[in-house]
Amino acid sequence: MSNVSLNDDKVNDANVFSVEGTSGTARAGLLKTRRGVIETPVFMPVGTLGTVKALTPEELKEVGATIILGNTYHLYLRPGCDVVELFGGLHDFMNWDGPILTDSGGFQVFSLAKLTKITEEGALFQSHLDGSSHMLTPEKSIQIQQSLGADIIMCLDECVEYPADRNRVEQALDRTRLWGDRCKAALDTDSGSLLFGIIQGGMYADLRRKSADMLLETDFPGYAIGGLSVGEPKELMYSMAEATLAMLPDDRPKYIMGVGTPEDLVELAGLGADMFDCVMPTRNARNGQLFTHAGTINISNAVHRTAKEPVDEKCECYTCRNYSRAYLRHLYMSREILAYRLNTIHNVYYYVNLMKDLRKAVMQGRYSEFRSNFHAGLEQ
Repeated sequence: MSNVSLNDDKVNDANVFSVEGTSGTARAGLLKTRRGVIETPVFMPVGTLGTVKALTPEELKEVGATIILGNTYHLYLRPGCDVVELFGGLHDFMNWDGPILTDSGGFQVFSLAKLTKITEEGALFQSHLDGSSHMLTPEKSIQIQQSLGADIIMCLDECVEYPADRNRVEQALDRTRLWGDRCKAALDTDSGSLLFGIIQGGMYADLRRKSADMLLETDFPGYAIGGLSVGEPKELMYSMAEATLAMLPDDRPKYIMGVGTPEDLVELAGLGADMFDCVMPTRNARNGQLFTHAGTINISNAVHRTAKEPVDEKCECYTCRNYSRAYLRHLYMSREILAYRLNTIHNVYYYVNLMKDLRKAVMQGRYSEFRSNFHAGLEQ
């Protein structure tokens, strides 16, 4: 990430994103934020509670992370916006000086809250922590995200489960559009935060088109694709992503939310996606699953008990430069805290640098070759 600092009046215009190179439908871009320029495609490690689990901000920088994600719902409930504001925002609170993207809180309301009632006004829910009642409106979501000081913030949207009937999906996307308009109206344009709209529409391509057309009328500096990887078959997820990505303007960043495996990132970047986030590298690290150029390994397997080689001989992360599989297995089987740290360092490095290598291939016009080599490595 470039350390170029941008003036707020330059951050909120329509030219925050530029395409630097293409290879087929894959593209390499630059996304301007008030805290620097982000090279895309990019993977954003998930820092739900103001921390990417097991890693310090310094370690995030060492693995190459340039932007991280925070969670509006969780930070609103704990520690609370009043606490974060005492420190001038989430960046100083957690000691991270790079860009932060926050989600709207909508997905967690629908998936974690004990009881939820959705109305045109917003989402009335009970906290999963203590059962207390809260109303999350579009205006409240924007207020929370701006109090956190996020550089990229998301409109409140209504998430839809899979499978869902057409009427249910259409109602949700209509509400998402109305909420998007209210989010934009509530935005403090002097804050320098970039507000992204979210495309919904379930697994109906024509409803995705309707959602995209409505949000394009509102004119956001970036667009996210929500409602994917919610239980649908992989082929259906790819087809919906491909169709939706093609509907979005090429001069805006295209963000696919909550996806996914390394294979997903390579395929979706090839279809024109620019931004990704997923808990998989950190969550799987804590469960002993590590990603390598030859596929995933489970470090708990007995085959690693005396293995002297690193997790991935092609990897240059701190873990692979210094530790054997045998040692990592010993730590994991002993439930030592260091196991989770070293595993997470490796997995996040793998994800972040997979996108950096893919970007380099796109800039050289070699996406197809990169994709073929990637899959060939997994088949070894």
